[in-house]
Amino acid sequence: MKRITKIATPILAAAVMAVSCGDANNRVSMNTKVLTQAERDAMTPACVIEILKKGNQEFANNQLTVRNNTDLVADAAGGQFPMAVILSCLDSRVPVEDVFHRAIGDIFVGRVAGNTATVDMLGSMEFACAVAGAKVVMVLGHGACGAVLHAINNSQAGNITEMLSKIRPAVGTTEFETDGLSLDHIPNDFLRTVTLENIRLQVRNIRQNSEILRDMEAQGAIRIIGGYYDMHTGKVEFFENI
Repeated sequence: MKRITKIATPILAAAVMAVSCGDANNRVSMNTKVLTQAERDAMTPACVIEILKKGNQEFANNQLTVRNNTDLVADAAGGQFPMAVILSCLDSRVPVEDVFHRAIGDIFVGRVAGNTATVDMLGSMEFACAVAGAKVVMVLGHGACGAVLHAINNSQAGNITEMLSKIRPAVGTTEFETDGLSLDHIPNDFLRTVTLENIRLQVRNIRQNSEILRDMEAQGAIRIIGGYYDMHTGKVEFFENI
């Protein structure tokens, strides 16, 4: 713990000295060069959220930058300075980097079915922020989530049972009766309600179970937020006060 705290100290100082978002937003929107440490350190958490919103709008409107990935791969080989870490579901229909119109080196992405804040994910997010300097943690859920659907249905099979147990508390907060319903008869509005509650639950879990991230957020070095990806439109609904 002490070692990570010492590593995190310069990052906290950088957050305090961060400048306005304009130049950083314009630079990152180009998507043609790997993010440098100076550029990333100049961003506030609010700036990073603004960049993610803008990138998602570009994705949803199909306004995507043509990238030279060969150059980006070579440029990133010497180091990485991502601006955010996204905890996403495993779902193949949610291509996280593209959803936010981000290039190589821009964001960390952790993926697990149901976007749950497991111990390994918490450690990964702590590394992303306290060691590597990311400014935003986002829990990204999505529509038509199979993991949430099976949690609602209380499916039981191998290690899937334990995995779904981390989502089940989000089901328990609702009053909808699901016993006896098949998977294809779970109402879409109820599925969305549970998915949103799971996003809130995982954000709370991050704060409760990670002293490092909780302290960094309290000091203004990072923001911990939620997001919901619409499968039909490609748009992300941001939850900044969760």
